[in-house]
Amino acid sequence: LDTGSYYEHYLLVREKYGEQLKIRFGVEYGLQPHLKQRSIEYLNAWPFDFVIGSSHLANGKDPYLPYYFRGRSEREAYLEYFESELECVETFDNFDVYGHLDYVVRYGPNRDRFFSYKEYSGILDEILKRIIEKGKGIEVNSGGFANGLDHPNPREDILRRYRELGGEIITIGSDAHKAERVAFRFDSVEDLLKSAGFKYYTVFADRKPEFIAI
Repeated sequence: LDTGSYYEHYLLVREKYGEQLKIRFGVEYGLQPHLKQRSIEYLNAWPFDFVIGSSHLANGKDPYLPYYFRGRSEREAYLEYFESELECVETFDNFDVYGHLDYVVRYGPNRDRFFSYKEYSGILDEILKRIIEKGKGIEVNSGGFANGLDHPNPREDILRRYRELGGEIITIGSDAHKAERVAFRFDSVEDLLKSAGFKYYTVFADRKPEFIAI
């Protein structure tokens, strides 16, 4: 990411459309514990409104690629991802929400066929509790729908558990990558949030949460 160019374009767009749209400056940052100092320096160098911390790698391995799952059970592969995610949550503080918590499920051999909150409740509870203790939130990401699942990431039972544990900060993202997927199935996500017990979703300005009624 050429952040300098991104920031310049953000300022131009804000100047042109700022009276019509609320335009914020944000980033999704892939967290890796051995790169903690680099992430601190980068995130402190720019005036972000919003930072999503996320895990795309588990111990240097990418679940997007088939080799991540070879030579072991799907459960072992999923657990490694969640354990790595917990390490990142413990290690980092400079994020506002954690993105697509069950991202690994998009690419598993059986996808979400045998996946549920109940099957991984121990490690998922540790992750959710630590996020809440730190005053952070989670993202519900409609990219799950776009990647062939029948739910966003994370799925509804994890969202419900997050709310039961006292989680309140929750943002909505689409993992768009393409303009036509911006806000993809946000209506479905709002329905799921209501069903899970949420009355608000969250946006950020200057790294501070703002709550908007659903």
